[in-house]
Amino acid sequence: MSHIAITISLPEELKDILIAQLADASYEGFEETHEQLVAYIPVDKFDEQALQAVLAQHTLNYTKETIANTNWNAVWESNFEPVLVDDFCGIRADFHAPMGQQVQHEIVITPKMSFGTGHHATTFSMIRLMRDISFTGKTVFDFGTGTGIPAILAERLGAERADGIDNDEWAVNNAIENVATNGSTRVKVWQADSPEGVTGPYDIVLANINRNILLRFMKDMRRLLQTDGLLILSGILTEDEPVITDAAVANGFSFERKAQKENWLAMQFKAKNN
Repeated sequence: MSHIAITISLPEELKDILIAQLADASYEGFEETHEQLVAYIPVDKFDEQALQAVLAQHTLNYTKETIANTNWNAVWESNFEPVLVDDFCGIRADFHAPMGQQVQHEIVITPKMSFGTGHHATTFSMIRLMRDISFTGKTVFDFGTGTGIPAILAERLGAERADGIDNDEWAVNNAIENVATNGSTRVKVWQADSPEGVTGPYDIVLANINRNILLRFMKDMRRLLQTDGLLILSGILTEDEPVITDAAVANGFSFERKAQKENWLAMQFKAKNN
């Protein structure tokens, strides 16, 4: 299938924000350079008015071109860089050299173009919060697992079981592949549009998604947690902190702490008595 390539000149600090917004609008792959972002979308999904509305929020211009079918995985791989969260956790592809003693935990993922490098800030902050949580013997639910990284790390940290869902078939297949690559025997991933059909209770819920989905399913995430269970949210822009906090408190959570990288937050809450 042919794709539309949208080239946008923009400052570095806007890249993660724009990638998140375009990913929600069905863009399937991204290339990043120092001063530009190229976003790819199938021709039949391209909505120019919707694109203009997103870019108008940041006063950005663009150029577009139609391109023939492309080896998207090769494009993705050429832009994938390992992620290091302090000396705690490293995330790399199978074509990168092992990190050895640099990190306590190393996760190897098979790159797929659906999961661009722009979301590293959200993954980074979630992992930083996970570092100081006891996962030993705990049950974990990973809402919007993507490549499966949070669930895989939860098992590495001692979780008894880690279940993950995602609404994207490609994401689920990729996560299952990554679970096998990392030898994770206590992680189960399946496709689901929401956590509404999932039964708990869990000790810990992880959700690295976006503001609208977090708000929509805050009640379900509380339902899935036992009292004193922990909720770790990521994919939150700094300006959205108040609305996320208000929604969490209204649904039976108390705020504990947060981590920030660039314009992105991860937030930790505790489930109170119903």
